Amino acid sequence: MQLLPGFRDFFPEDCARTNYILSVWRDVAGRYGFVEYDGPVLESTELYRKKSGGELLGQLFDFVDKGDRHVALRPEMTPTLARMVAARERDYKKPLKWFCAPSFFRYEKQQRGRLREFLQLNCDILGEASAGADAELIALVIDLLRAFGFGPADFVVRLSDRDAWAGFARARGVAEDRLLDFLAVVDKLERAPEADSQRRLAEFAIELSAVRAFIADPSEEAAKLQGILADLKARGMADFVQVDLTIVRGLAYYTGLVFEVFDRSGKERALAGGGRYDRLLEVMSDGKVQMPALGFGMGDVVLANLIASVPVASERRKAWLDARRAAEVFVVLAKEEHRIEALALVQTLRDSGFRTDYALSLAKVGKQFQSAEVVGAKFAVVIGEEWPQVKLKELATRQERLLEVTDLLNALRS
Repeated sequence: MQLLPGFRDFFPEDCARTNYILSVWRDVAGRYGFVEYDGPVLESTELYRKKSGGELLGQLFDFVDKGDRHVALRPEMTPTLARMVAARERDYKKPLKWFCAPSFFRYEKQQRGRLREFLQLNCDILGEASAGADAELIALVIDLLRAFGFGPADFVVRLSDRDAWAGFARARGVAEDRLLDFLAVVDKLERAPEADSQRRLAEFAIELSAVRAFIADPSEEAAKLQGILADLKARGMADFVQVDLTIVRGLAYYTGLVFEVFDRSGKERALAGGGRYDRLLEVMSDGKVQMPALGFGMGDVVLANLIASVPVASERRKAWLDARRAAEVFVVLAKEEHRIEALALVQTLRDSGFRTDYALSLAKVGKQFQSAEVVGAKFAVVIGEEWPQVKLKELATRQERLLEVTDLLNALRS
């Protein structure tokens, strides 16, 4: 049986690296006062048909279930979050600062940085319309990446505004019902061949040169974003951000500020992206709930690629993994007649919080030491003819000492 395209097996070493990413995500989000939530992996397809729009609809893993319902594996979290908050927003004090980091599914071509199943951190602030909320969310993105060991030479947050592009299009006669189609062309401007962009813009009677001229002078937009930029400068984060009108974001629900994060080398896809979706809650609740909102997503696939390519980030991950080896202590049984005592000691060590392993069946002492090395143990506790004394051996230095078994826990703790 072959693994399906775009999906992954997580062997222990893969799972450990993924847990590292999840651990940093949760730690930094918690420092910013965000609380974790989750939703169902399966939703009505109609939720995405109405709320996400664009090319995402063509990427759905969707099917008709046994109850004759048209459903889809979640491709993103914002529509689910909006549905949840619209249902119970009165139960929570505003603003809401929520995050989640589950699996998502998109049926698209497998390529570098993009799989059909992936983990994604989603952080959202709901119930706050100020520029302070915008800056807080962008600061969180920056701090998340700094926590992995990246600096301003490694990544940049590129800021833009959908409203600026909407104004550009309306001034040139683009009808409201074609606005999203126009934004989709601009969104792909950097990736599509120039001839294709010219052809598609011609449908709106807009010249590519006019679009490029608008992008080339972001001064007016920078003035609108001055409050956000000043906030980030006060935090010492100015070197991580720049105004860039090539950023549009493809999803239909974005309403104002949008941003994407890229590695400075340009080798990877976007590390993260998001923006404001101030009208989505109103749409989800049929006008009953009006609440400003903004959020972003950060996937694990591109992030893992960048961690592996940046030495500081790679070393930081290695240190985290080394500190969480399978076992700290390995109990070596040199005399089989002491197996009962060894089992009792193993349990005592585990009850005391030490990750402890041992040979499950009779094995030579040398093989037991090899097993200790394999699981990454720092110490071996040898039970032999000296019992009730034991030998405590530090595996890295090969230094050992003989001590009473009653003194072992204190020796390990020190």
